[in-house]
Amino acid sequence: MSSWLQFLRHYGPIPRNDNMYDETIQRSARRQKIAPIEFEHPMQDRVLQCFDHRTTDPVSVILTGTAGDGKTHLCRQVWKILKGDDKAWDSDNPHLSLEFSYPKDRRIWPESDKPGLYRSVKIHFLRDLSGWAPQGGSEWEPAKEALLFKFCRSILTADSDEIFLIAANDGTLLESWRKLSQTEDVKRARELFEDLLVKERQEQPGVRLKFFNLSRADSAELFDRALQAFVGHPGWEELRQQVPGENELFGPKCPIRRNLELINTDLVRERLRSLLELCDHNGLHVPIRQILLLLTNAVLGHPDVKDHLMVAADVPKIIAAGTVSKASVYNNIFGGNLPEIRRLDVTVFDYLERFQIGHETSNRVDNILIFGEGDEHLGVYFDQLVAQDPFYGADARFYAAKQQYIEGTDESGEQSQDFLELLIGQRRGMFFKIAKGHEEELNLWELTVFKFAGEYLEAVVNTLQRGATVSRPILSRLIKGLNRVFTGMLINSDRELFLATSGNNSQAKVSRILVERVSVDPNKGEKITLQYDRSSGGVLLSVFFAPDLQVNFNLTLVRYEFLSRIAMEGALPASFSKECYEDLLALKSHLIATHTKRQQRDGAVPGSAVRLGLLALTDQGMPDPRYVEVVP
Repeated sequence: MSSWLQFLRHYGPIPRNDNMYDETIQRSARRQKIAPIEFEHPMQDRVLQCFDHRTTDPVSVILTGTAGDGKTHLCRQVWKILKGDDKAWDSDNPHLSLEFSYPKDRRIWPESDKPGLYRSVKIHFLRDLSGWAPQGGSEWEPAKEALLFKFCRSILTADSDEIFLIAANDGTLLESWRKLSQTEDVKRARELFEDLLVKERQEQPGVRLKFFNLSRADSAELFDRALQAFVGHPGWEELRQQVPGENELFGPKCPIRRNLELINTDLVRERLRSLLELCDHNGLHVPIRQILLLLTNAVLGHPDVKDHLMVAADVPKIIAAGTVSKASVYNNIFGGNLPEIRRLDVTVFDYLERFQIGHETSNRVDNILIFGEGDEHLGVYFDQLVAQDPFYGADARFYAAKQQYIEGTDESGEQSQDFLELLIGQRRGMFFKIAKGHEEELNLWELTVFKFAGEYLEAVVNTLQRGATVSRPILSRLIKGLNRVFTGMLINSDRELFLATSGNNSQAKVSRILVERVSVDPNKGEKITLQYDRSSGGVLLSVFFAPDLQVNFNLTLVRYEFLSRIAMEGALPASFSKECYEDLLALKSHLIATHTKRQQRDGAVPGSAVRLGLLALTDQGMPDPRYVEVVP
């Protein structure tokens, strides 16, 4: 029995008390004498610097974010560098404190034996505000409330010898401060938190506080670090050194070993990383805990074992039963080993489900899977991507179900449904198997609901990150899509952005009254560009009315796909929610308001007659505005 696999299950999709996740992992690691999976958080250095023993002015820190972002882990790292007692940390008390000496003048460092050159600072740790704050409608206990009053004073005054490290989810932080007695200091602190959260800032001048929102960390970067720590854990090497037999744990037929090898291949790693990066560009942050859950489930997942996660004793039974294919890493990545109700309850699987990989397909891919065997043109792809995979490719069950599906002999439809389920797994496998050189030929991203996702990552995000300019055809396509949304007509213009209304309603589906035309190319201060916002890590579509007057629109993956589909297909994609369409109409209203602001700033004075532009289209779909004067 492998103690490493038993320990690893703690990271997987099994029931747990989320508030005690980090503590549970640490205690289990000490009990079983196994090193936990650990790596340095991207923000760790900046957090530790706030408490550095060489500084003369340490400051308080708030760590916020969603559950599983690593707040408790970072608190523990600070506790360690300040020589905090391990036994005290192991207690269930969410509030701990210690005294630490800081130099009065940084120039005396590294001397440490001169009296009077150091001052003692008391550091309070609130490592779980949700477990410390009153529950439900309860009132604050006087002692706890007094401590938070002290915190508010300490960040707003320059001479306090007490600092704090507070870990809290976004909602818990703001809700806790609303429940406090609303003194002047409490009000100022709450306004400060809201301002830092909304503006995505870490500090404010004159305030002794650093604010770290861990949900702003790049999910793809967290994945890189987590995967390295996961596959490099010494527990795997111990399994390798046991020299197992052919049908035993970590032997040549073991699905756990195969899954571990696959998830560390360049192609699988890069494709999975791309999905997490795209999640970020859709505003879906994946916390560390969820990434570790994903990796654990990918390697250990199997639908027919306890908790749907394999342990050592399961492996020989699975090999003997011939159900190794059910442990497919390609299916496990999407939680395919879990019951649907459990799968959708897991954040990372909910996010990945939105790509619809396995359910979306193309004629080319399905022709390879169904008719590729022995075909003159498709056979090479079938062999490489399906037939030659001894673990998760085509097995006897797949061939039999495929043949019956082609012949149409299944009157009940049950066996046909089984084959369609097998197709889902094979499509998922192809998403991770298609070589980079064949991505375009086989239309890789048509296996997802976001057919322009690959282009968005490479030709937009990566291009802007390198400091280069996005190609003009892509910008032109986006402008064309915007014009079709803004006017409600199949307009083909991509050199100007047309702002139009229906007369009294800018939100109307069809808008023919022209308000303004904004040049895409630079012209008298006007231009439309795509930019990379390094503070948020997102892509901005920026409309300039003047060099100092612009509107920025966050071009998420969903919005990019929406506009591209409208430009290419000429209709609103039915698979997208109305929210995206309404976001674009809200952008149009913002642009019209900014145009009006420019007119007022430039001193435009309306005459006695109003010149009204009526938007019409030529037979080629080009705009042909007609102007009339309306005399009041």
